[in-house]
Amino acid sequence: MNTVTIWIDADSCPTLVRNHVVSYANKLNIEVKLVANKNIPMETTFPYQMIICNEEKDAADIFILQNVKPYDLVITRDIVFADKLVTKEIHAINDRGTYFCKDNIKNLLSDRDFDFQLAQIGLVKQPKNGYSKKDFEKFANCFDKILQKLIKEIALLNARNKSKI
Repeated sequence: MNTVTIWIDADSCPTLVRNHVVSYANKLNIEVKLVANKNIPMETTFPYQMIICNEEKDAADIFILQNVKPYDLVITRDIVFADKLVTKEIHAINDRGTYFCKDNIKNLLSDRDFDFQLAQIGLVKQPKNGYSKKDFEKFANCFDKILQKLIKEIALLNARNKSKI
């Protein structure tokens, strides 16, 4: 039987998002796996799995890529990592409500690279934006929409598989 697992690239994911995901997933009996290079403190009593990778660059991303499966959902801020997920046809969103897909990932990568080049030559300062209530609302709406879509797809797939038996 197929299931949904939620993976969180936890190193830079806001506490509010992590706690919301774990709480929401618990109500739906969905497994949540936080992956990071160190233990990430949580403010929830709901169950989740904390996977601590080594401290090598991109170790958490590599672990997720090697273990994620179709119909899983990954939450990450890393656009380069999101591109790898999209290539593998894995659903991915960021903590600000952007759904990464084939239609937008190349433009997002291009924007990221352009902004980085401007910052390197000193034309633009990297913004240090906080995480606002509006950011969280956009995330929560996107998260709910994508998760419900995955749950429906899994239910249909499981029903088809069951009828074949």
